[in-house]
Amino acid sequence: MRDFLPHDAAIKRNIENVLADLFKVWGYDEVITPTVEYLDTLTIGNKNSMQRHMFKFFDKNNRTLALRNEMTTSIARLVSSRLQNEDVPFKLSYICKVYRYEKAQTGRQCEFYQAGVELMGNGEPTGDAEIVALAIKSMLKAGLGNFQVCMGQVAFINGLMQQWNLSAEEQKCIRTALEKHDLVKLEKAVSEAALTDDAKAFLRSLPMLHGDKTVLARAKAFAVNEQSRQALQNLQKIYEALQLYGVAEYVVFDLGVIRDFSYYTGMVFEIYAPGLGSPLCGGGRYDNLLADFGRKCPATGFALGLERLMLALKNQGKAECLTNNKENYVAYAAGHLAEAVEKAMVLRAAGEITELAGTAQKLAEAEAYCQKKGYVNLVYIQ
Repeated sequence: MRDFLPHDAAIKRNIENVLADLFKVWGYDEVITPTVEYLDTLTIGNKNSMQRHMFKFFDKNNRTLALRNEMTTSIARLVSSRLQNEDVPFKLSYICKVYRYEKAQTGRQCEFYQAGVELMGNGEPTGDAEIVALAIKSMLKAGLGNFQVCMGQVAFINGLMQQWNLSAEEQKCIRTALEKHDLVKLEKAVSEAALTDDAKAFLRSLPMLHGDKTVLARAKAFAVNEQSRQALQNLQKIYEALQLYGVAEYVVFDLGVIRDFSYYTGMVFEIYAPGLGSPLCGGGRYDNLLADFGRKCPATGFALGLERLMLALKNQGKAECLTNNKENYVAYAAGHLAEAVEKAMVLRAAGEITELAGTAQKLAEAEAYCQKKGYVNLVYIQ
C-alpha cells in the first residue's frame, strides 16, 4: 500500500475528474458500494480462484467478510437487490479503491484504484462495442497516445474445448496457461491432452493468433462447432461497430486472451501500453453473473487501473500536463493583511489557484518562496 504525495495526488485526482466527466457524458451514472462485503457475495462465480487473493476477516457474529477485490460483482449484487424493480438497461460507473494480495510489481499494490463502467441489460454486440469504445476514449481523454486493445472471445475457446471433448481438468490447465501467458505450461497441458496433432498445433498457436482481422479468418478453419463460429462472428460485428466509433485503429484481435475472472462468457479485451508488462484496462461480457444473484441479465463492462494509467502517462511524457499549475502567491508587507485577503479571495473566486502568505513578508522573502514552491505569479501587497 502506498502514500500519494501532492504531485502524484494531483495527477490522480485530475485523471479521476476527467474520467468521471467522460462517463457522465456517455450516460453512465455513478454508484458507490461498500468497501466490505460478505465473502460469499464477492466470490460468486470465482470462489476457488479468487479467495487466495482476498483480505478476509470475521465480524462479531463470526460471519466471514472481505475487502472488495473488484467492483463488477458488487455492482451485480447492487443491481439484483437494490434495483430489481427498475427497468434495464443499467449504465453505471465507479471510481474507487479495491484490495487484493498481490506480488510486488510496477503499478499494482495490494490497495489500488480502479475506474470503470458496467452496461447491464444489453446483450448485443453494440453493447460490447460501446464498452470497448468508451475504454479507448478513456485512455485518450486522460492523455495517453500510444496503446493497443487486444480483443478475444471466451466462447470461441470454450467451443474448441467442447469440440475436442477435453476433460474439466484439461480445460482448466489450458485456460490457466492462457490466462497467465505461460507458454511452458500451455505446452505441457497440450502435450498431455488426448488430441489429434492438428488440434494440438492449433492450441499451441492460440497465443500467437494476434493481429488484424485476418486472424478471424485463420481461426475460422478450426471452428467447426456452432459456438466457436458464432463467437468469431460476434467479434466481427463488434469490430464493425468500433469502426463506426472511429476507434478501430487501436484494436487487434488476440484469441489467446482469457482474463483472470471465470465469470466472463463472451468478448474480452485488455489494453496495453509500451513499458508496462501488465494491462492498464480490461473487461468483457459476463452474461451469467447477475443470475447468480437472482436476476438473469446480460452485462458487459471494463475496469482500468489508475496507478498503471499514471505510469503509462509518465512513460509517454504526458503526466505533467495533468498537474494543477500553481498560479498565484499573494504576499503582503506588515499592516496590509486586509488588502491581501481581499485580493486572494478575488483571485480564488475567478477560479485561479492562489495561496495567501501566512504572515507578513519582505519582497525578497516572498520572491524566494514563490520560486521555491513553483508559483507562476507573485502578487505583493505593500
